[in-house]
Amino acid sequence: MSATLAVPGPADLRDHPLRDSATMLRRNLTRMLRYPSMTVTLVGMPVVFLLLFVFVLGGTLGAGLGGAGGTAGGRAAYATYVAPAILLMTITATVQGTAISVATDLTQGIMARFRTMHIARSSVLAGHVLGSLVQALVALTVVAGIAVLVGFRTTAGPGAWLATAGFLAVVAVALIWLAVALGQVSGSVETASNLPMPLVLLPFLSSGFVPTASMPAGVRWFAEHQPFTPIIETIRGLLTDRPVGDDGWIALAWCAVITLTGYLWSRRLFDREPAA
Repeated sequence: MSATLAVPGPADLRDHPLRDSATMLRRNLTRMLRYPSMTVTLVGMPVVFLLLFVFVLGGTLGAGLGGAGGTAGGRAAYATYVAPAILLMTITATVQGTAISVATDLTQGIMARFRTMHIARSSVLAGHVLGSLVQALVALTVVAGIAVLVGFRTTAGPGAWLATAGFLAVVAVALIWLAVALGQVSGSVETASNLPMPLVLLPFLSSGFVPTASMPAGVRWFAEHQPFTPIIETIRGLLTDRPVGDDGWIALAWCAVITLTGYLWSRRLFDREPAA
């Protein structure tokens, strides 16, 4: 009996974006498990800010949230007020790690190797995005649990919590795509660690830590018109069971713009060098 050798046909050489994206996702998750120090560092920063603002500054800042004399404020009230900003900072800290991870692949030549392989080109970036999204959701869960332990209280029901989780995922995807582009445009890992820094600092110039009404006129205008203020107000409204109003639509519009910008920029940067 003669044996026949199967020769791969065109169908066998076809790209499989979903399968290749799943492979790249497993690669990034495996790397996060093998090198957990990055995840711990990224989660540690928002936790430090949470403890600082609640236990060191919370008494004074919380008093300003209430009526005359701060009778309705206090440290517990401020913990509830500041928690949405800390959740957003958790995402911005995570995307800083995304930029570093992408820059590392570029500087070590792994991206160039992926370009030469018969895989869906979109899967390389998708793997980074999905892996970072998983990392962000885990970090958000940890930080939210710590926020509850230090005094954060919510009146949101299960539906509002699900809406909050979905909204945070949308925000994370938007900022992750932007970070993927920043990681590619960086010339080194050191530069990639610094480029996303404005995303980490921007929540401080928003309604995240103090009401915008308490700010000077120029700073107040900037705080009320930058993207993070409607995002924080949407999270705050969902978690405190009060109407979100126009902030929700404005926040989603900002997320759509950031996602589209980051995606198109990332794809252009990734495709600028032809496969060898």
